[in-house]
Amino acid sequence: KKVKYKDLLEASKDADIVFFGELHNNPICHWIQFELTRDIYTEKNGDIILAAEMFESDNQLILNEYLEGRISKKSFESEARLWPNYKTDYKPLVDFAKDSSLAFIASNIPRRYASVVYKNGFEGLDDLEAEAKSYIAPLPIEYDAELKGYKDMLEQMAAMGHANENLPKAQAIKDATMAYSIAESAGNGKTIIH
Repeated sequence: KKVKYKDLLEASKDADIVFFGELHNNPICHWIQFELTRDIYTEKNGDIILAAEMFESDNQLILNEYLEGRISKKSFESEARLWPNYKTDYKPLVDFAKDSSLAFIASNIPRRYASVVYKNGFEGLDDLEAEAKSYIAPLPIEYDAELKGYKDMLEQMAAMGHANENLPKAQAIKDATMAYSIAESAGNGKTIIH
């Protein structure tokens, strides 16, 4: 539904966690996301933490090193696995975090492990090393194949001739890892914006 920006800000500023649902390739969404982040920061006197799906958990160290000024922008941008629209759509948030000394959570599962689930189901994760598992929500995760989002995903892919029952499982391990990453930083009086 349509909402006025001031009402969105009012509803967001007192939340423990703000989920900003974006269209990944829509620059207007990213502009609003940045404006809302900046305004919540002001309203909360800087008591916010950023988190993002586009940063994978095994890049947390390199993200921290960049935000703390320990490595250069060139090193960060060449070594982190950044999305193609990083410079136009996500960099402003990272720069804001850097300039404001904010924590920024790399919340998503590394793609290679989501790919393992896509190919082999959750069982494919069983053989991973302990260090690899440290980048993923604790296993086993709860999975309900009857959830509408997962059912719709499978039906849409089947309609295109790409049915793989592990596709929603790969999404579920992403969802679980992002939720776990957020939960690990929640409850400290700061608003998390994901």
